[in-house]
Amino acid sequence: MAVEDRLFRALAVLRGVTLANAVVLNLYRAENFQRPAGGVACVLVMAAWTAFAVWAYAAPRRRTVVLLAADLAVAVALLAATPLVKGDGFNATVPGFWVAGALLAWAVRYRWVGGLVAAAVLVAADVLVREELTQSNYGNVFLLFIGGPIVGFMCGSLQEMAAERDRAERSAAAAAERARLARAVHDGVLQVLSLVQRRGAELGGEAAELARLAGEQESRLRTLIRTQERTTDEAAGGSGAGAVLDLAAELGRLESRAQVTVAAPATPVELPRDVVRELCAVVGACLDNVANHVGAQAPAWVLLEAFPDRVELSVRDEGPGIPEGRLERAAAEGRLGVSESIRGRVADLGGTATLSTGSFGTEWELVVPVPAPGSAGAADRRR
Repeated sequence: MAVEDRLFRALAVLRGVTLANAVVLNLYRAENFQRPAGGVACVLVMAAWTAFAVWAYAAPRRRTVVLLAADLAVAVALLAATPLVKGDGFNATVPGFWVAGALLAWAVRYRWVGGLVAAAVLVAADVLVREELTQSNYGNVFLLFIGGPIVGFMCGSLQEMAAERDRAERSAAAAAERARLARAVHDGVLQVLSLVQRRGAELGGEAAELARLAGEQESRLRTLIRTQERTTDEAAGGSGAGAVLDLAAELGRLESRAQVTVAAPATPVELPRDVVRELCAVVGACLDNVANHVGAQAPAWVLLEAFPDRVELSVRDEGPGIPEGRLERAAAEGRLGVSESIRGRVADLGGTATLSTGSFGTEWELVVPVPAPGSAGAADRRR
């Protein structure tokens, strides 16, 4: 509606300009009128209707089909009155370019279809009142026919762009709010969970189980916070359709964690932004599990290998391994950290996640195909 309001304000200015042009031209051609009084009446009608139309179109609630039909009818009536006041064999109609006001009003309100309908009506009226169609008249008719639909199409495009901008602004505001809430969680809940995990492990017994559960919830919340931070960054900086990131560089940032070593190719491993973000989230979830179940200072290794058709990631630790049946029991109890944060994400990317565990430690082997150039990203595949 804001776009339409602005266009009708611009149209109000155009109406004034075309009215002034029509008045000056009719005064200049006054000797062409066989009935001067009729010509004066036509000009007065044009002036009165221009004033009324500017007022009427200013309010959205008055932009009804009745108003637009009346606007078009006045323009057609003035075209039809031209041979009555000028006589046969006239060259220029009384309203002239003033009829463009009605044409553009239909284009703004009903887009290219409205512009085409109004153009057809005005062209038919203009042609029927003439004795012959000259080259000059044909040029005016052609401009009416292409001007209405083109302006209507542009109006529709502007409105779609404004709607997309509004959606982007709402998404950015929502992302900023989620980031604010995530910071609040980070400052409060995560600290409490960390304290419960540490004290429960020290107390042992049932408190140790409580500490384990607190550690799992802390891992989930940290994953959620990282996801919201990525959403905020993308909303602020945009995410173009062809945006890519260097997976090796993004994984290298994980070395800021204690005892984490990342080995990656020296050359960039560029993949679509969504794929890189998801793979980093998977590796982050694996490292969270190492910190929670092996120890915050337990060493972990991340290895990235790039091939023409796929990338392979391995995340390894030297902990005691995962007891047999532990993951199945966790899934049955509704704790889906591994199945959703790791296996689910990799499956969404069209890859596989293989777990090897035992007394030697735990190792995840992640294999994800490299999307073909121009193919849809991970988000499209999930849909």
